[in-house]
Amino acid sequence: MTSFAGWQMPLRYASETAEHQAVRHAAGIFDLSHMGEILVTGPDAGAALDYALTGHLSIVPTGRARYTMICAPDGGVLDDLVAYRRGEQEFLVIANASNTEVVLSSLSERAAGYDATVVDATSDYALIAVQGPEAVRIVAPLTDLDLGAMKYYAGAFGEVAGRAAWVARTGYTGEDGFELYVRPEDAEHVWTALASGGAAASGGAAASGGAAAGLIPAGLAARDTLRLEAGMPLYGNELGPDVTPFEAGLGRVVKFDKPGDFVGRQALAARAAAGPEKRLVGLRIDSRRIARHGYPVLLDGQIHGAVTSGAPSPTLGSPIAMAYLEGPSGGELTVGIRGAAVPAHLTDLPFYRRSDEK
Repeated sequence: MTSFAGWQMPLRYASETAEHQAVRHAAGIFDLSHMGEILVTGPDAGAALDYALTGHLSIVPTGRARYTMICAPDGGVLDDLVAYRRGEQEFLVIANASNTEVVLSSLSERAAGYDATVVDATSDYALIAVQGPEAVRIVAPLTDLDLGAMKYYAGAFGEVAGRAAWVARTGYTGEDGFELYVRPEDAEHVWTALASGGAAASGGAAASGGAAAGLIPAGLAARDTLRLEAGMPLYGNELGPDVTPFEAGLGRVVKFDKPGDFVGRQALAARAAAGPEKRLVGLRIDSRRIARHGYPVLLDGQIHGAVTSGAPSPTLGSPIAMAYLEGPSGGELTVGIRGAAVPAHLTDLPFYRRSDEK
């Protein structure tokens, strides 16, 4: 267990490598109840979110979701979010645990003047995620929803193991899967039903990793290596108030074509016109050493940027990292790891795509 954003979280249940491989080849189950849930409701809920966020939420159909960001007036990222439209006048906004209060206060302030209500609903939900290529096969027998027909970044109200849930086909691992928002008092029942069903679906296989692993619990360590392989940013590493979406290669989430103003529009438009001052890249490390957050990246011996995230990649079999680099990249790249200049190679992001995306 480890402290994380005011919560005690499982870093690993047994082997983080086995947990990682289970998600890549079968499925893993995650307790993500630390995430923040914020309800925005009312006739102007969509318009309020259009003003508060970079995305065009008012045009999202009911039952669909969008990845978006909330930025400061200067364009810096306050948090990256997933927003579900659960009804004509109801949105559920998912914030990172460490940023829930910031997002809540910012949304409340920005919704003033709109016929919309912003409520912190974090204590109303436990969040369980089932991620991996076997997710549909494991969850489908326990729900009344047609999961096979559910689109990516969609969600619906239904039941899981006989308990009410909002079921969404979203995740943070680079794999197919579902996030199940249930009442806290139902969480243990739903988790146990999923764990039992997952073991049965795999023939009761042991949690040894690989294709035979079935559904096993996975902790924060596996979640981090999975999202890193998938090139997904982590707030506090790739994203923060000193970074705009354009540096992170996520300019697509800024919708300049939506009507009206939104917080940060002027600063973000200027950054889009001028081009990013630095860019997020992938690095493959020619060593068994790990390039950790904050380690310098050098070009021909001169500091060229810094690592934002780094870890061994169980899927690729070598250490990988993401880093922000400034200026051109022609030349010899190395990473300063404990006094040694370790060779690194630029790699397209993401490092890994699941087979049905390739």
